[in-house]
Amino acid sequence: MSRKGAEVIKTEHLTKRYGKKVAVNDLNLSIKKGEVFGLLGPNGAGKTTTILMLLGLTEPSAGQATIEGMDCKRDPLGVKSIVGYLPDNAGFYGDMTGRQNLRFTGRLNGLEGQELEDRIESLLKRVDIEYAGDQKVGTYSRGMRQRLGVADVLMKDPEIIIMDEPTLGIDPEGMRKLLILIRELAEEDGRTILISSHQLYQVQQICDRVGIFIEGNLIVSGTLRELEEHIRKEGSYLLELSVQPMDDQLLGMLYQQDGVKKIEKEGDKFMITSKKDIRPTLTRFLGENGYTVYHLHQRGGDLDEIYRVYFEKAGQADERSSYEKNNKKRKWIGRKKQQAV
Repeated sequence: MSRKGAEVIKTEHLTKRYGKKVAVNDLNLSIKKGEVFGLLGPNGAGKTTTILMLLGLTEPSAGQATIEGMDCKRDPLGVKSIVGYLPDNAGFYGDMTGRQNLRFTGRLNGLEGQELEDRIESLLKRVDIEYAGDQKVGTYSRGMRQRLGVADVLMKDPEIIIMDEPTLGIDPEGMRKLLILIRELAEEDGRTILISSHQLYQVQQICDRVGIFIEGNLIVSGTLRELEEHIRKEGSYLLELSVQPMDDQLLGMLYQQDGVKKIEKEGDKFMITSKKDIRPTLTRFLGENGYTVYHLHQRGGDLDEIYRVYFEKAGQADERSSYEKNNKKRKWIGRKKQQAV
């Protein structure tokens, strides 16, 4: 077993082609023991194809992937012995109870007798569905099924867990419990977690590092702070401003500021794109000229803003716009569900 912080998952020039289509292009990735790494991007970006190559379920067209030094293509059984995989829709026998499904998986992994029963009880409790252990899985909510999926993965006590869209379609409370559980698996158990997702808001809460994946290319990877600092060094600031009055004098002052690249109107807000932080000059001007400030916010510290910048850098403005529209809708639905609870 590797020491904490050691490299456990590595890809070098990993590439997968389907005819003329390049699903994964020259991927160089390193994931350390005990960290939660988020592989983030829209549907069709190549995330699932990458996972399939790591699991030895599809062969790369070029390059190499290794897990704990084992070649994923040449030693898939060795890889599977230390890796647990949770797909986006964990499959269970619906007419069997949660406990019976876990018992089936445990026996497939060589567990029997009291050891098996103790493991089942412990895992049902850990994923917080002990109360539903004797219910048929066909009656479970999606969130319960995903948490049962985590318990199922843990039956073989893997060092590494790969999850494909684990939060997809889960209600807010189920998502909260699942995210806490994922974080515990890394912090308390020292397991390495690789999460593939397009749900940025949820994933950013638990990931140590993220990689942004667009059209088969890993555009950038690092901690949120590192990515934020990187886009700041490149001169990409987005300021939200809502004041009264929003008049020509204010607009003229904004356009005169050094570094301002673009000003757009969104509802009752100005969205100001600039090469540097203009807040010191702007707030002084607003105060001296009697403007009432309702909203002043420098975006950039969250993953949505970082994602926006890199989508534009990759020439994916139209797709990014579609993503943002859908993401706002998902957040709105999530808030409505939370209010209804």
